[in-house]
Amino acid sequence: MSGINREIFLEPKHIAKHLLGTGPSNRLLRRGRAAHMFKDEATMLRVAEAIIEQGTYTGFARGYERYGLIFSEPIGSRISPDGSMIPLFYGEVKINADNRYHPVPRTRPSEE
Repeated sequence: MSGINREIFLEPKHIAKHLLGTGPSNRLLRRGRAAHMFKDEATMLRVAEAIIEQGTYTGFARGYERYGLIFSEPIGSRISPDGSMIPLFYGEVKINADNRYHPVPRTRPSEE
């Protein structure tokens, strides 16, 4: 079975950290951490919709139920603090206990 077959709600507080040039994403880089960024907000919403419809359950890790999907074209980039970039083809939707979700571009499925 694929997709998410229940009502979930977008959690807006996590969106900015996955969009280039926002305060939260810049803060990650300043702190020496890599940032996983979508190409833009439209891509983020398209990825979330595709995962909700077709994603595969990948497990429960670090307090979130997770669903993922591999895309044929890059959906974003992993930006290192040194400025180097890796294209990202994997999208994940993280759902908390309150059925609030946020999409994340990743290199691969999360592991515990």
